[in-house]
Amino acid sequence: MPIKTLGLTSALAIFAAFPALAEMNFNRIASFATPQNMVDGEDLARETSAEIISASEDGMTLVYTDSPLGAIGLIDITDARAPIAMGNIDVGGEPTTAVFIGNMIFSGVNTSESFTNPSGKLVTIDPATRAITAECDIGGQPDSVAKAPDGSFLAIAIENERDEEAGDGGLPQMPAGYVVKLPVVDGVADCDAQLRIDMTGLAEIGAEDPEPEYVDVNAAGEIVVTLQENNHIVVIGADGTVASHFSAGEVEVAGIDTKRDGRLEFTDTKGAVPREPDAVAWIDGDHFATANEGDWKGGSRTWTIFHKDGTVVWDSGASLERAIAEIGHYPEHRSHTKGTELESVKFDTFDGVPMAFVASERGSVIAVYDLTDPTSPVLKQLLPSGISPEGIATIPARNLLITANELDLRADGLAPAHVMIYERAEGAAVYPMLTSAGSDPLIGWGALSGLTAGTEPGQLYAVSDSVYGAMPRIYTIDATQTPAKITAALDITRGGHPAQKLDIEGIAPDGKGGFWLASEGRSDRLIPHAIYNVNDKGEIKQEIALPEALLPHEIRFGFEGITVAGDWLWMAVQREWKDDPKGMVKLLAYNTADKSWGAVHYPLDTPAEGAWMGLSEITLHGDWVYIVERDNQIADKAVTKKLYRVPVADMQAAELGGTLPVVTKELVHDFLPDLAVLSGYAMDKVEGFAIDAAGTGWVVTDNDGVDDSSGETLFWSIGTMN
Repeated sequence: MPIKTLGLTSALAIFAAFPALAEMNFNRIASFATPQNMVDGEDLARETSAEIISASEDGMTLVYTDSPLGAIGLIDITDARAPIAMGNIDVGGEPTTAVFIGNMIFSGVNTSESFTNPSGKLVTIDPATRAITAECDIGGQPDSVAKAPDGSFLAIAIENERDEEAGDGGLPQMPAGYVVKLPVVDGVADCDAQLRIDMTGLAEIGAEDPEPEYVDVNAAGEIVVTLQENNHIVVIGADGTVASHFSAGEVEVAGIDTKRDGRLEFTDTKGAVPREPDAVAWIDGDHFATANEGDWKGGSRTWTIFHKDGTVVWDSGASLERAIAEIGHYPEHRSHTKGTELESVKFDTFDGVPMAFVASERGSVIAVYDLTDPTSPVLKQLLPSGISPEGIATIPARNLLITANELDLRADGLAPAHVMIYERAEGAAVYPMLTSAGSDPLIGWGALSGLTAGTEPGQLYAVSDSVYGAMPRIYTIDATQTPAKITAALDITRGGHPAQKLDIEGIAPDGKGGFWLASEGRSDRLIPHAIYNVNDKGEIKQEIALPEALLPHEIRFGFEGITVAGDWLWMAVQREWKDDPKGMVKLLAYNTADKSWGAVHYPLDTPAEGAWMGLSEITLHGDWVYIVERDNQIADKAVTKKLYRVPVADMQAAELGGTLPVVTKELVHDFLPDLAVLSGYAMDKVEGFAIDAAGTGWVVTDNDGVDDSSGETLFWSIGTMN
C-alpha cells in the first residue's frame, strides 16, 4: 500500500491559509495545449503554435494565431479553470495577429511569395459561423494589428520584413514597410477607406527601408509604432499623419552574462547597445512601454518607458534579466546574443492598479510590474509560462491574464505549445518555489539534477548537470524559507580550476564535511561514468572509475543518484545496460574500504508504448532506500513519476558478472498530482529527492537549463517520511 504523505496540493492549501498572505497575486489556473484544437481526422503530428492572443469583448473567448497551421485557434474560457477547445479556422495564409471588434474577428494574414514580393490581407471572420466574411488587400506583409479602444479603426504594421540570410542580414532590403489605418464601421472593415501611412525617411538606420514591427492605439486615437530593425519609434496622430518620431536610442547594460560557455557569470557589461524595440503598449495618453528584444544589432535585454516626445522616463537595465536568473530561468545558451530576449509588453489596470506585463521569450517568464509611478516601476511577480511566450492578453473585468507560448516541440518528444491562464486573487504567489534572490554576487542556477540533506532541518544541497559543464557546482538550499532560498554555491574544482567533463547527477555527504558525487558518463564525448569525492572546498580528492567488468556493457544513461550506507556507496543507474535483463536496472555498489564492486537488480515499471522507464535518484533513510522512478514523457503523455522504497535488508550487493538478486519495491508517493498543482503541464524530470534532518521529504525537478524547456523548477515537500 502507498504510504500517506503530505502532498503538494495539501501543502499549498495550508500555505495559502495564513492571513498574513492575503495579498493580491497572479497564479496560473489553467493550461491549454494547442493540439487540443485539432479536430478528428486532422494529422495530430502537425506542428501547431500559439503566437499572438486576444480576448473577446465579453472576456469569454480567446483567439490566437497559429502560423504553422495557417489558422486562428479559438478557446472558450467561460470557465477559465477549464478551457474548452473551439477548433481552428483556416485563414488562407500565415496569420500574424487577430483581434475582436464586437462579435467579429479581424486578422492580419501574410500571403507573401518571397521577401522581395510581399503581400497580405486583412480577413474578417464570424466565429459563430466560422466563415470568412470579408477580405481587404493591404498591399504587404502584415505583422502587428491593433484596434482603437473604441473599435473605430484598426492599425496594421506592414513590416515587409528583411531576409536575415541575405547579405549581412541588415538594412536596407526593399520594399519598404508602412502602417495601414483602416476604419471599421458596424463590424465591417472599410477597405476602400484604408490609409497607408509612409514611414520612409524617418529613421537614422535604413531610412529608405522602414520595417514597422508592432503597433498600439491609445484612447485619443494616436498610434505608436516600433521600427525594430531601424531602432526607431514613430507616433502617428489621430489625423493619420506622423506627429513625432525618434530613435529608440542605446543603453549600457551591466551585470549580465555575455558568453555562451556553460557558465552563469553575471559580471559583464555591454555598452551602447541599440534597444531595437519589438512590442509596444500605451500606458496613458503620454507614455508607452517597449520590450527591447533586439534584432540584427544585438539585444539590450531591457524594457523601457518613453514619453511620446522621445524622453526616456525609465529603463530596466539588467534588473529584470538578473531577477530571471535568480529563479533559475536564465537561458545561458543565449548569453552571446540576446540573453532573456524580452519580446512582449502589455499594459492594463487591475482593481485600480496600473500594471505592465513583460514576456521573456527565451526565459519563458512573465514579469508583473506595478506602474503606479511610471518613473519607478516595481517588479511584483515572475510568473512561469509555457515555452517561448509570444503574446499577452488581459481581461481585468475577470482578473485574468493570458499568455500564448509558441514553441511546439512534440517532434522532439517534448512539450506542445500552450495557452496559459492566470488569475489575480487574494493569496500567496506560489511561484517561484526556489530562488537565489539576495545573493551577492548573484548565484545563477538551473538544471538541478541531484539533492541531498545536511545536518539541520531544511538544510539541503543540490547539484546541476552538464548543461553547466564548465561550472559544476554544489548549491546550498535553505528550505525553511518560502520560497526556498539558494544561499551559497560551491564550485567543484580539479587542480585549482573548474572541473571539466562532469555530468553530476547525484550527491551525498561523505561525513567529513565533503561530498560524494555521481557523474553520468558519455563515452562518445569522452566523459566517464565515475564517482568523485570532494572536500568542503569543492576540490576533487578522489576519482573512482567503473570496474573493467562493466565497461563493455555501459550506455550513455548512467549514474542518476548516490547515497551512503556505511562503507558502501550505492548508485542508481538510470536505464538498462547491455548486460541487464529487460525491465531491470542496476543499483550499483562500491565499497570504500576494500574497493570492491557489487550490485542488485531493481525491477522497473512497464513503460507506456513509445516511452522508456528509468531511475532518477536514490536516498537512504532509516531502514529504507528511496528511489525515484520515472518515464521520459512530458505533459499529457506523462504516466509514471513515482517514489518507491526498498528495504535496506534487500540491498545485499552481489558480485558483478553473475546473477544479481532482485530487490522488492513498495510505492511511497505518486508525483504526478504534485506536478499538476501549478496548473501547468507535467514536467518529465523529477530528478532530486532528499530527506532532511527532521525527516521531511523534499523533491526538485530538472529544468534542462531552459533549453527547449519552460525553465520551471518545482521544489516542494511531500511531508514526513516514516
